Amino acid sequence: MKKYIIPICFVLGSLLCATLSNAQFNYKKKAAPATTPAKDTVLPAAPAPATSSAAPVLAPPAVSKVAAVPDPNVKASKSIDTTLVGGFNANPRKSLRSNSGFSTDINTKKTLQQRTPANYQNLRAEDALFSEFVWEEVDGREKINRPFIYQAYDDSGDQRFFAILLKAIESDGVVPFSAEGGDDRFTKPLNLDDVNAMLKGSLDTQLVQNVSNPNVFDTSIIYNTKLAPNPDSIYTFRLKEQFIFDSKTSRMYCRIIGIAPVATIVINNKPVKRTLFWVYYPELRNSLAKHEVYNPRNISSRITWEELFESRYFNGYVVKSTLDNYNDKMLNSLYSDPKRRLLEGDKIKQKIFDYEQDRWVY
Repeated sequence: MKKYIIPICFVLGSLLCATLSNAQFNYKKKAAPATTPAKDTVLPAAPAPATSSAAPVLAPPAVSKVAAVPDPNVKASKSIDTTLVGGFNANPRKSLRSNSGFSTDINTKKTLQQRTPANYQNLRAEDALFSEFVWEEVDGREKINRPFIYQAYDDSGDQRFFAILLKAIESDGVVPFSAEGGDDRFTKPLNLDDVNAMLKGSLDTQLVQNVSNPNVFDTSIIYNTKLAPNPDSIYTFRLKEQFIFDSKTSRMYCRIIGIAPVATIVINNKPVKRTLFWVYYPELRNSLAKHEVYNPRNISSRITWEELFESRYFNGYVVKSTLDNYNDKMLNSLYSDPKRRLLEGDKIKQKIFDYEQDRWVY
């Protein structure tokens, strides 16, 4: 019996010590006050765990206020202030859900952004039997030209043709040229600041009271917004074209050289047309090939703007030509009657058409 007394006493003593230590731990846990971190304080990060096979201990999340992450799609460079012309938006908003009933992916229209225009056929000056320049104006108010002022908004942005021109200048690097003094030979390039100033109106000066000294008036440069073009007034586009008859292929080619938006500004209750700027059409073709034209009959069979111009799916009236124009004048300066100007423009078109037909022998 003596040999069992010592182990039994050892086991009972161990159980008694464990019970007393557990009771003391629970008492301290209840007596300690609860501490919570402040609302805007950052909890210290846990130390890096030592390299071992045990799982790493994660640090508690910070609850401090963090600045918003900037949107990578927003460009920090200069851009055209499209809000000044009534909603011409050069930064389209992408749809986050499928916006059609087709069972296809939302990004299937990426192929549209990969389109490139077909290369022009090489025309030599030695093979040209006939060459004349013609200036035409396309009025978007005509039924066949209504896609030029189609007021809609989709994933590619504003669908008005003037908005597409602004987007090509801002995003695609197309260079606009000044139209001051009737210049249409692309001699003076413009930048985005010049385009913004043009859309704001004309520069003007005004005396403004000094903030520090009320008796002093400083000269301030402002924009006269009365001469700013209204977005609804930019419905006319002037085309500079060259008609070339090639002797190798025995056909007439029409090559568009430049496009210029024309705004109608009311001055003293009289509408005055103002050519904003010129854009070199061969540089613009890549941008036009990535934008579709509104088709009122079938939305699934749209063509691109580049195909519209090359196929000449528009109607324009002649305002000037180099054919029998010894003084290099516009038709409105030669004929005051608007009906007479339309008739003379039709005669110019007919002369060009007859020249090609007369080369053929039936």
